[in-house]
Amino acid sequence: MLTESSRASAKPPPRAAPWQRGGFVPLVRVHASHTAGDALVAVSLAGSLFFSVPVGEARGKVALYLLTSMAPFAIVAPVIGPLLDRARSGRRTAIVVTLVARGALTWLMADTVGLALYPLAFGVLVFSKGYGVARSAAVPRLLPEELSLVAANARLSATGVVTGAAGAGLGAAVIALSSANWSLRLATVVFAASAVLALRLPAAVNSPAAELPTGVAPAARRLQWTGHLRTTVVATVSLRALAGYLTMFLAFLLRSQGVSTLQLGLVVAAGATGSMLGTGLGVGLRARAPEALLTASLAVASAGCTLAALSFSLRTAALAAAASGLAGSLGKLSLDSILQRDIDDELRGQAFARSETALQLAWVAGGALGIVLPLRGGLGLGLAAVAMCAATTSTALSRRT
Repeated sequence: MLTESSRASAKPPPRAAPWQRGGFVPLVRVHASHTAGDALVAVSLAGSLFFSVPVGEARGKVALYLLTSMAPFAIVAPVIGPLLDRARSGRRTAIVVTLVARGALTWLMADTVGLALYPLAFGVLVFSKGYGVARSAAVPRLLPEELSLVAANARLSATGVVTGAAGAGLGAAVIALSSANWSLRLATVVFAASAVLALRLPAAVNSPAAELPTGVAPAARRLQWTGHLRTTVVATVSLRALAGYLTMFLAFLLRSQGVSTLQLGLVVAAGATGSMLGTGLGVGLRARAPEALLTASLAVASAGCTLAALSFSLRTAALAAAASGLAGSLGKLSLDSILQRDIDDELRGQAFARSETALQLAWVAGGALGIVLPLRGGLGLGLAAVAMCAATTSTALSRRT
C-alpha cells in the first residue's frame, strides 16, 4: 500500500510529444522508408546505369535534361490528381499501390539494359510523384491538434532528409562493393517494407464514405486557384524558379571563371545547407500563419540576391545560394500547409498535383533562363534580385487587400 509520501513523490508518466500522438508517426515511418528507397534508385541511376555526365556538359544537353525532368508531371496533374481525389476513401490503398509498383519496377530495372531502362525509370518517377500527392493530401487527416501544419510538414521533410542521405550512402557503398543492379534490388526491398508500413496506417487516412459527395459526380468539381491561393502558388513558384535559375547560372558562370571543383562544391553545399536549415526551422515553428512565413521567405531570398548583385564574388554567390535554399524550403512548407488547410478534401489531390507540376515547371524555366543568359555575375544576380523584390512586394501587398 502506498504511503502519503510515496503518493506525493510519484510522478505521472511523461506525455508523448504532440507529433508522436495519433496516426502521424506511422505516416512519418512510411515517408522515411519511401525516401530511402528513392535515394537508392537515384544513386543507382547516377552510378552508371543511366547517366554519365561530364563536368563540362554542353548547354544543349543540360537543357534536354531539364525538359526530360518535366515528363512525369505531364501525367501527375491531369491524371493522378483527379484519380486520387476519386479514390480518397481508399487513400491508404493508393499509397500502398505506389510503393508496390515502384518496388516491382526497380526489380525489373536491375536486369534491364539499354533503352528499355528508360520507360521503367519513367514509371518509377510517375509513381513517386503519385505517392507525394497522396501523402500530402493525407497529412491533415492524421495531424495532432497541438501540431501546426508547417511543423508537421517540416517533420516529414526533416525525416526524409536524414533517411534519404542514409539511403544514398548505403547505395553508394553497395555499388562500390558490387554493382548498381544490387542497389536497385535493395531499393525493391525497401519499397516492399514501405508498403507493409503503409498497410498499418490508421483508417483515418481515408475519407469516410459519409464525407463523399452524393449529389455531385466526382469529376464535376474542378480546382480553381482564387484569391490568396493564387498568390501563394505564384510566390512559391517564384522561389522554385529562383532555385533552378541559380543552380544553372552559377554552375556555368563559376566554371567559366575557372573555379575549382571544390569551390563549386562549396556553393552547392551552401544551397543544401540553407535548405536543411529551413526544414529545421520549420520543425520548431509553432506559428500557425504560413502566409507570413512565405512573405518572410521571399524577403530572405531577395536580400541574398541583392547582396550578391551589388558585390559578386564566390562568397556572395554561396550566400545567395544559401538564402535561396532556406527560402525555398520554408516557402514549400508554407505552400503545403496552406493547401492542406484551405483546400477541401475532395480536391486536395488535384491541388497538390497541380502545385507540384507548377513548381517543377518553374524550376525548369528558371534553369533554362540561367543557361541562356550572358555569364556576368552582376547582371545575372541583379535580374534575380529585381524579380524577387517584385515578388516580395506583390505578396506582401496582396495580404493587406
